[in-house]
Amino acid sequence: MKSKVPSFLLERHPSDSFNRGKGGLKMPFIEKGIHHVADVIKTGYVQWETASKDDFFQKIDARIKVLSLLFYIIIVSLKKDILPEVLVGVFVFILTMIARLNILSLYKRVLFFSFIFGFLIALPSAFNVITKGEIIFPILHLSKTYRFWIYHIPSEIGITREGIDGVMMLTSRVMNSLSLSFFVLYTTPFPEIIKALKVLKVPDGFLIIVTLSYKYIFIFAKTVEDMHLAKKSRSAGQVSDAEARSWIAGRVAFMFKKTRLRCEEIFKAMLGRGFSDNIKIYGVSKLHARDWFTGAIFFLVGVIFLWM
Repeated sequence: MKSKVPSFLLERHPSDSFNRGKGGLKMPFIEKGIHHVADVIKTGYVQWETASKDDFFQKIDARIKVLSLLFYIIIVSLKKDILPEVLVGVFVFILTMIARLNILSLYKRVLFFSFIFGFLIALPSAFNVITKGEIIFPILHLSKTYRFWIYHIPSEIGITREGIDGVMMLTSRVMNSLSLSFFVLYTTPFPEIIKALKVLKVPDGFLIIVTLSYKYIFIFAKTVEDMHLAKKSRSAGQVSDAEARSWIAGRVAFMFKKTRLRCEEIFKAMLGRGFSDNIKIYGVSKLHARDWFTGAIFFLVGVIFLWM
């Protein structure tokens, strides 16, 4: 009996073969990156569970925590020695343990962003081309010295002791600033942070931008994740890098257009509901004894760090 199956269904092409790596299809790195970025954004901003716990630091008034955050960031920026930076990091780590936060999840993000925005950015300054000093790790030897515009390139290029100190200092500052910011974010509900910033006379325009960005970043992150899932569910085989790049470019254009339309719709809806550029807050409570006590402790510890 003659088979009625179409011939194109019986053909097997190399591009249609499954890559059964670990029980699933192998997707290109550039395509998987979209899903991971969306997941990082979504999970990085979700902090309601930790901020709503009935623990000590979660009960502290947001104004105390925001002022303490600003105070300690100034301290971190002013210190020029590694030891005070290390002590500030230890202090924040102890606070994180007392607040019963997920230390592994929090410091995984802190270390990742510190590596990207601290270590990698400051790494070129470790070379004697930028930072003069004692070379402790030579890398390249040239036949003679060169001068390019305002830059002097020595015959021996390497990593200096002073450069390493500068890289460590910048990385520790970034790490401490991120640790403090995440600590306040994970122990304070977002509306309370906005209310505290309003009480501290932060401009309303800035608060509106932050609030809208915080609310709608979830929507767009979820949209990106859904697009990635829809693409993956329709893929019967391995996707080439060229196809992935083409798809990524199309999704970027789509998200840009969707973002512009959503912004216009939000603005029209705000105008239709009587939007004004003033933010009004209600129910500002008085500071309790535990708030004053915690604020005094933070201030005294910060003064000790400044004195060191």
